[in-house]
Amino acid sequence: MKLTKSKKGRGQSKTYYPFVFNDVMGLEKGGGVRADDIILALKGHVKEGYKFNPASPLSEGDPGYNPRPSPDDKVHVLVCVLSANAAEITDSVLKKMAEIRELASDLGIPQMAIGTNIDLACPETENDLKNVYKSKYLKKKVNDFSASVGIPVNYIFPVKNYSNEIHINDVDSLILSALRKIH
Repeated sequence: MKLTKSKKGRGQSKTYYPFVFNDVMGLEKGGGVRADDIILALKGHVKEGYKFNPASPLSEGDPGYNPRPSPDDKVHVLVCVLSANAAEITDSVLKKMAEIRELASDLGIPQMAIGTNIDLACPETENDLKNVYKSKYLKKKVNDFSASVGIPVNYIFPVKNYSNEIHINDVDSLILSALRKIH
């Protein structure tokens, strides 16, 4: 798990944006993080810096286990990040995602998804990023993912990764739209 805080301003600023990102490895078939460990992270039981082990789940006696999580240790929004350019997601990974999402719902944790690499997935958006909401291909990907996992379509946000942009306004607007929804 990687914890990231973003400073406001430059230099010696001691104030941060109200976001802390906990980044965990993916849910790959035959590897990746275990659904049980993600569930512990949602509840705040995973200490900062803990390295998930796909072969062995975190348990109460482990040094990486937080027995008494504070509200700041708990997850407040669950965000699934996936590549729109990736091949189809396997059924086993979709099942893990749905299981995690259902538990997050039971805990009252809102969920959303961010689809990256939309320019690589669709020539229409590669030519003009403003076509992102007109793309039939991306709309189908979003609808299929929503149906498979249960995240509503209006909580799935397409974004473009920075690569070799000269004008970044369109790229920024998609990312900022997703961050506003997270906040």
